[in-house]
Amino acid sequence: MLESGPVIEPTGQRPWSRHAATKAALLSFAWPGIGQWYGGRSRAALLFGVPITVVAIGLVARLAGGLQSFAIQMIDPGFALRIILLVGLLAAWRIASLIDASHAIDGRKALRGRAGMGLAVLVILVLASHGLVASYAWAFYAAGTKIFVPNGTGQVPSASPGPTELYLATPFATPETAESRITILLTGIDHNAERTHSLTDTLLVLTVDPKTGKAAMLSFPRDIAEFPLYTGGQYNSKINSLMTYAGRHPEEFPDGPLPTLAHELGFLLGIPIHYYAAVDLGGFEELIDVAGGVDVEVKRAIADGRYDWLDGSPTGFFLSVGPHHLDGRLALAFVRSRQGVGDNDFVRADRQQQLLLALRAKLLDPGMLPKLPELLDAASRTVRTNFPPERINEMLALAEQFDASGIQRFVLRPPTYSVHPPTDTTNGTYILRLHLDAIARLSVTLFGSDSAYWTGTFDPTGSPIPGALSTP
Repeated sequence: MLESGPVIEPTGQRPWSRHAATKAALLSFAWPGIGQWYGGRSRAALLFGVPITVVAIGLVARLAGGLQSFAIQMIDPGFALRIILLVGLLAAWRIASLIDASHAIDGRKALRGRAGMGLAVLVILVLASHGLVASYAWAFYAAGTKIFVPNGTGQVPSASPGPTELYLATPFATPETAESRITILLTGIDHNAERTHSLTDTLLVLTVDPKTGKAAMLSFPRDIAEFPLYTGGQYNSKINSLMTYAGRHPEEFPDGPLPTLAHELGFLLGIPIHYYAAVDLGGFEELIDVAGGVDVEVKRAIADGRYDWLDGSPTGFFLSVGPHHLDGRLALAFVRSRQGVGDNDFVRADRQQQLLLALRAKLLDPGMLPKLPELLDAASRTVRTNFPPERINEMLALAEQFDASGIQRFVLRPPTYSVHPPTDTTNGTYILRLHLDAIARLSVTLFGSDSAYWTGTFDPTGSPIPGALSTP
């Protein structure tokens, strides 16, 4: 009778336990290549591990600038689309890695029985996790494609422009270099189903000089009227109605509704406006509701008995001094109301800034992450801009260099920059007329030779600018 000798394993192989294939798959699920290394296949481990390590290092480098910076980059549709494609490729790579690691040990057995079920669960987990990330990236992509309006569409708006046509742009002037001054119009567009027009009651021009590190904000009061037009002639109605008028009279203003407004403000200031960012106040209400409301500290009681809710509700808006949690409807009243005791456009502007800061704080709350797709969807119906998305991160970096207290702020209010003529000379309508000489002096003081008013002889050195706000 022959005695059985020791079992000799084939060269290059080792005995595996029953669950070795599942363990290898789990290791490659944790990180591609580790399962191959566990199976003694160093070359395969490098093949699967190195590419995903390079990608991970790249993502860490991107995130090193902060989550806020990364999120802002995601608004760029091109960047978001690349992230979606990358997430899909990484999912395929991980699935290939864990199947390879398992199959190399048990062959076809790895695809059957309990081992096969375990492998299927891991594949589903990969698809689910990557699908979730891709859905968030898609929300950014979908929002970005709506928020960003091409600069220079060449389309002529109709005589009754719809919401999209408000933003149709003839080519804007663009900064000559990355170090050239950038000027942006920030405006809130206020319209309602009961109205036949849209008003731009918020007209704020922001200008930044990357070379000097100086920035300024200039607000045009809504009641400015009887001002010269960049197309020639004079506009006699209030400036907050110019956008709607331009949209209804394309034969007079072929540049389009909002572009006409931007060109006109740049003409009056003597500096070209390169970009605009417009916020639809109706969508702003929805955005705040999706965020769950905002918290504000009311500094002075609001008692506006004439406030019109524009929805059939009784007139009047009242808030006491102290902390308040505002839903979208109340928040909109907070930034619209201006006829309470002691209130005016300038007090309202302060409340608008306060609410924007409150909304910013709310959106930066980590608890908002599950609501991100809804928030982006609401933003896509609220914000429009022709700012190039590829420059957003550059502008964020530039903004972080500025101390808010160092930004010069101006309101073109009377008596320095405008005058209120007696209403009996304006058919009973309250208007403001600009002091164009004061505007020219302000323009040259702020912009120097960049100003259209520059003659080469004005020296503003050491001369304080009248009308500047002492606090941001």
